[in-house]
Amino acid sequence: MSSCITTPWMTESLCPTCLQRVAAERVVENDVVWLVKTCPEHGTTRTVLWRGAPLLSDWQWPKIPSRPPVCFTEPDRGCPYDCGLCSNHGQHTCSALLEITERCNMACPVCFADSGKNAAADPTLETIDGWLQAVGRASGFEIVIQLSGGEPTVREDLPEIIRRVRQRGFGFVQINTNGLRLAEDPAYARQLYDAGLTSVFLQFDGTSDEIYRQLRGRDLYSVKVRAIEHAVRSHLGVVLVPTLVPGINQQDVGNILRFGMQYAPGVRGVHFQPVSYFGRYPQPPENDRRLTLPEIIRSIAEQTEGLFQVENFSPPGCEHSHCSFHGNFVLLENGDVCALGNNGSACCSKPTPAAEGAEKSKAFLTRQWAAPEVETPAGKSAGPQENCCRSPRTPSLDEFLQRVKTHTFAVSAMAFQDVWNVDLERTRNCCIHVVSPDGRLVPFCLYNLTSADGEALHRGKWHANNPA
Repeated sequence: MSSCITTPWMTESLCPTCLQRVAAERVVENDVVWLVKTCPEHGTTRTVLWRGAPLLSDWQWPKIPSRPPVCFTEPDRGCPYDCGLCSNHGQHTCSALLEITERCNMACPVCFADSGKNAAADPTLETIDGWLQAVGRASGFEIVIQLSGGEPTVREDLPEIIRRVRQRGFGFVQINTNGLRLAEDPAYARQLYDAGLTSVFLQFDGTSDEIYRQLRGRDLYSVKVRAIEHAVRSHLGVVLVPTLVPGINQQDVGNILRFGMQYAPGVRGVHFQPVSYFGRYPQPPENDRRLTLPEIIRSIAEQTEGLFQVENFSPPGCEHSHCSFHGNFVLLENGDVCALGNNGSACCSKPTPAAEGAEKSKAFLTRQWAAPEVETPAGKSAGPQENCCRSPRTPSLDEFLQRVKTHTFAVSAMAFQDVWNVDLERTRNCCIHVVSPDGRLVPFCLYNLTSADGEALHRGKWHANNPA
């Protein structure tokens, strides 16, 4: 790509002040992509979307939109106001997130859900049953059900909720947790596993307490380690989920990956999430406080000294190309890492049906994020392994194939959108949906999105034509 200003790509976004839909441009300047939009009443904003290589022009995976099998709402005002999903949505549900509580046992400065403040009463088991019924009708049962909040482990009936999810026919259940209770009670992880839990999506921001003090307000590193060990001993797959903030933990990306590999195969991978800005922001967040997907890819390659390489990562086959990246690897016994599959750019690929990508994504996540099928001796994989230093021996083909069965390791990232960088082309192709209190399915970014004054677009609001 030339370094000069190129023809902008048109899309739609929202005014950060009034949440009205506005025209927007993706403008490229010196390999940096900006979202520029103007509200007739509140003026122009300019937010960074993409910095450097891999270039956005090369980062494409064209898809043919696939209407959801069942739609709970119909277009009226248009995207993003009619979510349910509506018939204009272009992708099926891969992951459905149920917020089973607003309560939390922490008060993190960084939180999608703004949890713990003026928390409403927990939804009843009957309400949750209704949500599950709605999800099954709309999406089928071969999807990821993620129980979130708030902090789901503050509910004493969490094992019963997990059992009900499985009884409804959903085969993969994951909790999104800070890990405090898993760390405190060694037997708790086993209770959740026995109830039917598959995977733990663990908040894991870094490998030093200084990082946790800045992002979470307290020392937590040893807590995270205990939570991982207890979960792995109970045959739960663990995914480490760092929220990346420039100047706080971007420099720890390599250490996070090395930590995850040391705890493999119990730790199934790392899923990075660059910080997004929700809540009240009278002034737009500075662009130097934003981290883009290509910067994370380059940080991975640089901080692991080439163990992972830029070309190992590719755009997603399910959600919009600009939302995420992924790479799948096998960890060899000698400490080497081998990339699996062809993760080259899909910019020139023939468009594929979005539903096809959704099916492949669901199959991959339910396989990769679960604990490996092959049992290991009790506690063997619960602690750091002694294979992190390379040795010259090359594995045989049989050894490699066996390793693929047990030691695959996924590295991915998802860039959630806030009101300053929201792109309605992306949200119309979202496959991660929050179940609203009235039983609708709402794209994750839109559900959590707030205006600059903190007004929610969807959270806490009910729709006249709800399915619940």
